[in-house]
Amino acid sequence: MMLIEETAIADATLPVDQFKAHLRMGTGFAESDVQDEVLKGFLRAALAAIEARTGKVLIERTFSWSLSCWRDPAGEVLPVAPVSAIDAVTMTDATGADTDLDADAYRLERDSQRPRLRPTATSLPSVSTGGSVKIAFTAGMAAGWDSLPADLGQAVLLLAAHYYEYRDETSLSDGCMPFGVTSLIQRYRMVRFGSGMAQ
Repeated sequence: MMLIEETAIADATLPVDQFKAHLRMGTGFAESDVQDEVLKGFLRAALAAIEARTGKVLIERTFSWSLSCWRDPAGEVLPVAPVSAIDAVTMTDATGADTDLDADAYRLERDSQRPRLRPTATSLPSVSTGGSVKIAFTAGMAAGWDSLPADLGQAVLLLAAHYYEYRDETSLSDGCMPFGVTSLIQRYRMVRFGSGMAQ
């Protein structure tokens, strides 16, 4: 299995000016763009960390997910949420020949935690031995920063500020995330039951 982010978040989407205000950068610094690339890097890092913790894509973009076989032919759970559209499903045989499935052969089952690719018939078409399947889809909670839920936006700014303030720190433990951030994102985290299986 391999998940690839096909499109990146555009620089123009990142709230650099809002981040500068959040950092309370002094007069002269806030108006200058000398640190913009550095600030964008911290914002991207914070977005990626929160997406990893929640399993949710915050800003809408396109992905492709490649599999060597279906885990469940009755409905394949997609690796991130929320998914707004299945753009294509491509079957590849052992020789490398691609065949795009007819869009009428599948549908998206929307879900905030576990969206699925469902067959319109009984099951998804078989993946040939030595072959693979690639699902292209669009996922994201918001088309841009301004339409992102306020608590998630605040969590991104808090975490990016934490990364900025401790950018020279080397003794922090792996995966360190401030309490304020974890409390803001808690309700978006994937619900898990039983022996670690997401439901």
